[in-house]
Amino acid sequence: MRQNRAVPTHVGPTHVGPTHVGPTHLALVRGINVGGRNRVAMADLRTVVASLAHTNVATFIQSGNVLFISTETDTTVIAAALERAIAESLSVRPKVVVLSRDELSQVVADNPYPDEANPKCLHAAFTSEQIGPDQLAAIAAAQQRATDKGSRDEATVVGRTLFLHTPDGLGRSELAAQLARAAGPLAATGSATMRNWATVTKLLAMCQA
Repeated sequence: MRQNRAVPTHVGPTHVGPTHVGPTHLALVRGINVGGRNRVAMADLRTVVASLAHTNVATFIQSGNVLFISTETDTTVIAAALERAIAESLSVRPKVVVLSRDELSQVVADNPYPDEANPKCLHAAFTSEQIGPDQLAAIAAAQQRATDKGSRDEATVVGRTLFLHTPDGLGRSELAAQLARAAGPLAATGSATMRNWATVTKLLAMCQA
């Protein structure tokens, strides 16, 4: 079966000049368009982001990846404003994680599993703040339980990103299941939003275009 390539769609003015005009920020919206729940049209999401004075707004696929130019440098301020605007305009209340272009580039550089050739076997879970001691302990405990069951999966935390390596696939990952039950960032009450490595690297390429 052939799959169509996702084409990013833009909203807002395009600036032309001698300097780099690619997106300065990436917003990752958690839990929309998953299993028929929290359905959000990407056109509506782009409109909401543009309404906050961000420009060159683009989305990539349907999972809530929004790239844009912003003059605001505090990513927590941007994320909080986006969460409020999405709730008010679209009647859903997802968590939003915002990274600068440089932060996204650093995540890719920090990849602790560079030898994994299949991008679907590597995921990055992005959090809005540094992963604290309690969550680190929960992740370590989940890793041990998965290992005790014979899992080859691994988790590595770098800053506010959790890298999840699942050599046998995410769908059969014992560690992913354990992390979803643990008191960590991947639990239902956690703040993390996860993307596979193909999406992560594509988003960085779009930022650098």
